[in-house]
Amino acid sequence: MKYDLRFPLLVTLLLVVGLMTVSTAALSPRVSEGIFTKQLLGVALAAAPIALLWWAGRDRIYRFAPHLFGLALLLQASTFVIGKEVNGQKNWIMLGPVQFQPLEITKLALILMLAVMLRSGFRGLPTYARALAVFAPAAALVVVQDFGGAMVLSVIFGVMLLAARIPWWHAVLAVLAVGVAVPTVLYPHLEPYQQKRLTIFLDPYKDPRGAGYQVIQSVIAVGSGGLEGKGYKQGSQSHNGFLPEAHTDFAVSTWLEEQGLVGGVILLLLYGGLLWGLAGMAAQSPRLQDQVLFAGVLGQIGFQVVENIGAALSVLPLTGITLPLISYGLSSLVSTLSTLAVAYVVYRDRYEGQI
Repeated sequence: MKYDLRFPLLVTLLLVVGLMTVSTAALSPRVSEGIFTKQLLGVALAAAPIALLWWAGRDRIYRFAPHLFGLALLLQASTFVIGKEVNGQKNWIMLGPVQFQPLEITKLALILMLAVMLRSGFRGLPTYARALAVFAPAAALVVVQDFGGAMVLSVIFGVMLLAARIPWWHAVLAVLAVGVAVPTVLYPHLEPYQQKRLTIFLDPYKDPRGAGYQVIQSVIAVGSGGLEGKGYKQGSQSHNGFLPEAHTDFAVSTWLEEQGLVGGVILLLLYGGLLWGLAGMAAQSPRLQDQVLFAGVLGQIGFQVVENIGAALSVLPLTGITLPLISYGLSSLVSTLSTLAVAYVVYRDRYEGQI
């Protein structure tokens, strides 16, 4: 079957959940007016790149990868000069009335470029050299201003290398090296507020009015939802302004407060179905290059889902990573929909050009 209609159906259902969440979070006094309208605009804006990708097809998309990657690096570097500071991070660009985060373009560009560089699979040290030549500049430009974004790029990089079939013991050594380097090399060089954000989940009541406030309010919101939730637009934590970032970082807390455990299970099933669909697409694709690309998309979406929900439940560090298709944000929404569209188009054209 050339088209799998279950995939766009799952994406549509997640978009509905996201729009419901943003519409109720809009009632919070902490949130600026018009976010629901802007989120709807984001869905409409995504139609243009999706249509372009649908027309371009698999081969054109891969040929365009170096151009998109170069543009992403240029935009990422420009944030150091003309970037706008949002929530303590100067990683946004303003172009008239349009505000966007170059990181979202960088994620997709990295996936496409790595798929091109790793299309032949593992071929010894040159494989690592080519992959690092792509990953290193992107990560270096991001990690300075957005540690959470750098984490997403790192997961994409690692998962795509695994899909390129590097030796398993190389992967084990890499994980051990990262496990040693993060606490001994990277962590000490982070800003104090960044260090606190990464560790406060262990005991948020150490600083209940400061770094721990967000996590505490999130857990209260989730717990108050109970089994069936308080009902749509009936969430007291978000509507009364207790829950910070109810439309972005803690959008899942807003959803769980109103829809409860039942709504949480539904959300996890939708995400599980989406990730399973991506894995199925990879399994049905005969070319390694396409399999590597699907791995990157799966790694990005899967990691963001786990990290965002885990942070909202105070079981993982708070890194500011958005929940795909649910959290408010035009650049995030358009980028995620475009990334999923790339995967769907590559799946559609998986047999074209095959002998």
